[in-house]
Amino acid sequence: MTPTLLPTLAALLGHWRRHPLELATLLIGLAVATALFSGVQALNAEARGSYARATRLLGGEHTAQIVPAGGPTLAVADYVALRRAGWKVSPVLEGDLRLGEITLRLTGVDILTLPPSTLAPDPGEAAAFLLPPYRALAAPETARRLAGTAGLPPLTTSPAVPPDTLVLDIAEAARLLHQPDRLTRLLVAPGETPAPLPPGLALRQPEPRSDLDRLTASFHLNLTAFGLLSFLVGLFIAYAAIGLAFEQRRATFRTLRATGVSARALAAALALEIVALALLAGAAGLAAGYALAAALLPDVAASLRGLYGARVPGTLTLAPGWWAAGFAITLVGALGAAATSLWRAVRLPVLAPARPQAWLAAQRRGIRLQLVLAALLALGGLATLAFGQTLAAGFAVLAALLLAAALALPALLAALLALGSRAARGPVAQWAWADSRQELGGLSLALMALLLALAVNVGVGTMVASFRATFTGYLDQRLASELYVSATDAPEAAAITRWLEARPEVAAVLPIWNAPARLGVPGDDWPVELYGFRDHPTYRGNWPLLAAVPDPWTRVAAGDAALVSEQAARRLGLSPGDTLTLPTPSGPWPLTVAAVYPDYGNAELQLMLPVDALAARFPDLDRRRMAVRADPAATATLAADLRAAFDLPPDNVIDQRGLKAVSLATFDRTFAVTVALNALTLTVAGTALLASLLTLADARLPRLAPVWATGVTRRTLALLELARATGLAALTALFALPLGLALAWVLTAVVNVRAFGWRLPVLLFPGQWATLLALALATAALAALWPALRLRRTSPLRLLQGFSNER
Repeated sequence: MTPTLLPTLAALLGHWRRHPLELATLLIGLAVATALFSGVQALNAEARGSYARATRLLGGEHTAQIVPAGGPTLAVADYVALRRAGWKVSPVLEGDLRLGEITLRLTGVDILTLPPSTLAPDPGEAAAFLLPPYRALAAPETARRLAGTAGLPPLTTSPAVPPDTLVLDIAEAARLLHQPDRLTRLLVAPGETPAPLPPGLALRQPEPRSDLDRLTASFHLNLTAFGLLSFLVGLFIAYAAIGLAFEQRRATFRTLRATGVSARALAAALALEIVALALLAGAAGLAAGYALAAALLPDVAASLRGLYGARVPGTLTLAPGWWAAGFAITLVGALGAAATSLWRAVRLPVLAPARPQAWLAAQRRGIRLQLVLAALLALGGLATLAFGQTLAAGFAVLAALLLAAALALPALLAALLALGSRAARGPVAQWAWADSRQELGGLSLALMALLLALAVNVGVGTMVASFRATFTGYLDQRLASELYVSATDAPEAAAITRWLEARPEVAAVLPIWNAPARLGVPGDDWPVELYGFRDHPTYRGNWPLLAAVPDPWTRVAAGDAALVSEQAARRLGLSPGDTLTLPTPSGPWPLTVAAVYPDYGNAELQLMLPVDALAARFPDLDRRRMAVRADPAATATLAADLRAAFDLPPDNVIDQRGLKAVSLATFDRTFAVTVALNALTLTVAGTALLASLLTLADARLPRLAPVWATGVTRRTLALLELARATGLAALTALFALPLGLALAWVLTAVVNVRAFGWRLPVLLFPGQWATLLALALATAALAALWPALRLRRTSPLRLLQGFSNER
C-alpha cells in the first residue's frame, strides 16, 4: 500500500459527504441491481436444490432401475420372480396421498434390501421403521406442516427428503395408497450384472440429467433472463452516478495529481472506493433480494408444481455460497460500471483544465459509435435467429434485439430533437430544443433503461395476454364435458361408470385412461403420457387440431394411428402422416400420426389413442378418470348424488366451470412472478430517470442562470424542465412499442417454441399499450417533478452565483 493511498481515498470520499444525494443514487442503483438478480438466483437455487434432493432420493441418480416397459406399475410377482432369478433388487412404491388441502408424495421402501442410501434409517431405528405404528422420514418443513395430522405414522425429520414427501416402509405405503399388490420400480444393487429380463420389464440406467431438470430448464432460464435484465437496468443508475461524480471531481483529480499522487495510486483509490461502496450496497441488496425471493417463492413453487409436478418448499433456505455469489456479482457490476471512469482517471493529464460538465453530453462521435455497435448487434441477432436452434440462441436473439435498440435510442432522439430545433420559433423555444439536445447525453442511460423496461412490459405483457386469450378459447374447446370424475381405484371407477350409465340425465361416460411411456432415441428419450379415449362426437366436434391427415378421427379409431400433442411433434420431429413406433409390454406398436393438436400450458409430451387398443397393450392402465356428458341443467344434482353415493372428496368430481376456473387460476399463478418482475423492472427504470434528473439538477444551474437573467422566470424554467423529461419519456415509449411487439414475436415464435414446444398466436392489445404509455408519462413526470420544484424554489442568489464560478 502506497503512503498516498489512504489520504487520497479520504479526499475522494469527501465528495460523497458533500453530495449525499449522489451517494444515495449510487448505493440504490447497486442495491436494486443486486436485489433483483440475487432474488431470482435464490428462487432458482431453492428449486434446483429440491430437484437434486428428489433425484438423489434412494440414490436415484447413481442407481439403475427396473421399470415397466409399459403401464404405470409393476406387480409384486415381478419382484418375487426377479429375486428368485438372482437379481439383487429392492422394491419401491410411490403415489400421492391427499389429506385435506395437503397432497403428499409417499415413497415406500424395503430397508432390508435397500441399496446404500442417505435415507436408510439408523440401525437403532430400523425396528421402529419396520413395525407398527411404523415411522416415516420427512423434510423438516414438511414435518412442521404435518404436526398433529391424523392417519400418518410418527415422523422423523431428514434434510435429505424432498418437500411434501414421506419415506416409509413399503407395507405401510401400500396400505395408505390402497395398492397392496403393485410396485412403481425396482432399484438394482450397485455392481449387479444385467441379465435378460422377462417381457414387460426394462432396465433403465442412471442418467446424468433428470427429466425434471430438462423440463424445468426453460422456466429457470426465463427467470434468469429477467434477473439479468433487472441487474442491467439497476447498473444504469450506478453507471450514471459514477460518471457524474467523475466529471464533478475533475478539479480534485487535477489537484491530487499536482500534489504528487501518481495515476496508479489515484486509480487504486478510486477502485478501493468503489469496492467499499459496492460491499455496502451489496449487503443491503442481498437482504432485499432474500426478502423478495421469500415473497415470490410460494408463487414459483405453485407454478413449478402446476406445470411440471415439481415439489418445491414454500420456505427459503440459502447456502453461504449464495451470499458470496451475491457480493461477487455486485463487485463485478460496480467495477464494470466504473471501468470507464477508472480508465479516464489513469489517463487524465496533470494539467487538464478543470471544466466540470454534465457527463455523457451528446457527442456526434459517440452517437456514431453506438449506431455502429447497434447495427452489429442487430446483424448478429439476425444471424443467430437464422442459424441458432437452441433455447440459449433464442435468448441471445432477445439480448441482441434489446441492446441494439437501446444503443440506437440516443441517435433517434437526437435526430428528432434536431428536427424540433429547426422548426422552433422564438428564442426561448429554440433554446429549449437546443438545451434538450445538450442534456440528452446525461439522460441517455436512464432513457435506455426506460426503453428496455417498457419494451419488456409490452413484449411480455402481449405474450401473457395472448397466451391467456388463446388458453381460454382452448379450454372452451377441450373441456366440453359437463363433469370430470376421478375414482379412488379401478374397481370403484367401474362401479361409478355403471351407476352413471343408469342415470337418465347422463348421455355418455367417456373414459380418460392413461399410462406412461418413453419415446425417442436411446439416451435422448422423453417421458410421454398416453391417453386412451373413446371415439365420440364430443371429441370430433370440439377437439382442436393444428394439422391432420384426411379424416383423422376415423384413422385413430381404427387402432393404427395416434393424435400427437404439439410438444411431442416438435420434440420428436413428427408431422401428420409420419410413422412412430411405441414400445409396449406386448411389443412394438407401429402408429401413424393422424393429427397434431395443441396442448397449451403443459410441458409433457402426449399421445391420444383409442382406449380399447391402448388397454389391450397396456393392461396396467390408470383407469380411474372419466368425463361425463349430461344434461347441463342436472349437472349440480348429479355431482352431489355421485359424491354421496361413493363418498368421493369434492376434488374428485369437478364440473366444467370449476375445472376452467382452476385451470385459469393456475395460469394466473404461473405468471404471477413474471408480472411482479415486470413491475419491479419498470420501477427501477423510473428510479434511474429520477436519479439522473436529480444528479444533473445542480450541474444545470450555471447554464440556466443566463437564461433566467434574460427574463425567463423560474416558473417557466421549471415547466420547461418538466416538459422536457416528459417529452423524452413519451418519445422513448413510442419507440418501445414496436420494440416490445418484436420482443413478443421472438418470445412466442422462438423462445416459447424451443422452451415448451408450442407456438402461440400474437394478439394485439391497444388498451394495454395506452396504459403503459400513460404509466411511462406518469413515471417521467413524477421523476421530473422534484427537480422542477427544486428549480422553481431556487433562490436568485444561488442562480447569480453561477456567474462567479469557474466554468
